[in-house]
Amino acid sequence: MRTAVLADIHANLAALEAVLEDIAGQRVSDLICLGDSIGYGPDPGEVLGEVRRRQMLSILGNHEYACLNRIYLEQMNPDPKRSMEMTLQMLSPEDNAFIVNLKPMLVHCGARMVHGCPPKSPTCYLFNPSERMLDSLFNSFPERLCFYGHTHVLSFFEQGLPPEKGQEAELGTYRLHPDRRYLINPGSVGQPRDGINNHAKYLIWDQEKGTVSYRAVAYDVQRTVNRLRRLGFPAFNAERLVW
Repeated sequence: MRTAVLADIHANLAALEAVLEDIAGQRVSDLICLGDSIGYGPDPGEVLGEVRRRQMLSILGNHEYACLNRIYLEQMNPDPKRSMEMTLQMLSPEDNAFIVNLKPMLVHCGARMVHGCPPKSPTCYLFNPSERMLDSLFNSFPERLCFYGHTHVLSFFEQGLPPEKGQEAELGTYRLHPDRRYLINPGSVGQPRDGINNHAKYLIWDQEKGTVSYRAVAYDVQRTVNRLRRLGFPAFNAERLVW
């Protein structure tokens, strides 16, 4: 079985469409979205519609959580908060019903899926962890693998290895040793912050081969930039895409 793992699409339909086209040639049996399908980008309804149409297994991200929790929304930084306020006006009743039913965690094929940080936080960041923090996180869940998002950075942490070895993963294939445990971030589809390039990122998890393969897909960035500017989203949302 081969599973495509996506995270942080952030309402970037152009990026999602390019990734789905790439996935079509990868012999993938199922798709998983690690949350934050919305926020920042100009096409929240269209992205959620595609997620539903493709029957992606999806979990709650912090931007979906902001739709459900007004206190959390008010605590967001100004640009994300303004973006979410605009997003809320663009969601249909079907979109809202989908968001309400999202869970903060799921287990699929023996792997834990969360947005922010295990065991099931949609809001906490797993970024630049210490060795002690990684040990604590690995002890917080029973599964051998945990896929997470939220940081928009490709990461591949192996239990027992120094954290700096996994903080910034590279494009390509990593082998999963059957007797070791991992925390794995596929990067962001719609708003990458990995320092590699501004292509859409995701990964393929091959359960039979015991590998994960990071992929980067070029897409029409200007299409998203133009949409953001035309709709009046904060300028920073577009500036982040063109580096």
